Amino acid sequence: MKAGRKPTPTATALNLPMNEQAIKDDVQSLNQLALVTSQHDSAVRAVALQMGYQLPADCTDPDLIQRDISANMRRSVEACLEVGRGLRVLKEACGHGNFMARLDVLGIEGRVAQKFMQMARKFPKAPTSALLKAAESQNKLFEILILDEDQIEELNLTGQTGELALDDIATMSVKELRHAVREARADKDASDKLLADKNAKIDKLSRHIKKATPDQVLLEIQKEATAHMNDALGCVRGQIRQAFTAIKNHTEDDHSVFMAGLLGQLQADVTALREEFNLPDISNAADQELAAEVAQWAK
Repeated sequence: MKAGRKPTPTATALNLPMNEQAIKDDVQSLNQLALVTSQHDSAVRAVALQMGYQLPADCTDPDLIQRDISANMRRSVEACLEVGRGLRVLKEACGHGNFMARLDVLGIEGRVAQKFMQMARKFPKAPTSALLKAAESQNKLFEILILDEDQIEELNLTGQTGELALDDIATMSVKELRHAVREARADKDASDKLLADKNAKIDKLSRHIKKATPDQVLLEIQKEATAHMNDALGCVRGQIRQAFTAIKNHTEDDHSVFMAGLLGQLQADVTALREEFNLPDISNAADQELAAEVAQWAK
């Protein structure tokens, strides 16, 4: 051995002996894990065989099974729509009174057949529509039937109608969806009623205006102008007067400039209106006859 060179440390020198027991324990753990995995795999395959279920890719992986279930659920929804379309065509093809007999052969109740046909009519025909993906089950589709066609179209195109969203439909239980759908339909009905009432009032007013003579229309306009004038007088004689009184009683200081400024703005606007429409000034009753006429209107 050359001088200055240290010997390579051995396992003994490092005090790190090979732990054979630890290695045996690891091997035993791996064997136990493999046994448990094999037993679980066998149990899953036994259930699949018992249920007549074809494992996806002959694999027991839960993720693959979940995706397969999701795909089957979508196919089930699409199959329901196809049944509804077929029933509608069958009803058309049957002679009068023969459709129910056909339903008896198919083992479908008339009420259920109506739901299937209503579903086929309301829901989009595209099998990849967002709404069908969100519903994923026949029961949810039946609940959504309560919505009108505009709401269903809005859901499919925008993902939401009112407070109901596609994401909510996908995560809700059937019971929760039933409640949410009824709320959405009630809100829509209330909105439609409000709009209908508003349109009815507009139509009634329009018919009234069409039937009224020019003098009658002028009378209505003058009445409206008088009502606005009375509101303005009430504000001046009421709220503004009370405000001025409160200012005066609050302190002994002189606030006449402030109050005069407020009145000056009112006077300026009144003067501007008089000039715009070339109106005479009868504030001092210079024209007694005209003043009396205006007073009569004010009453």
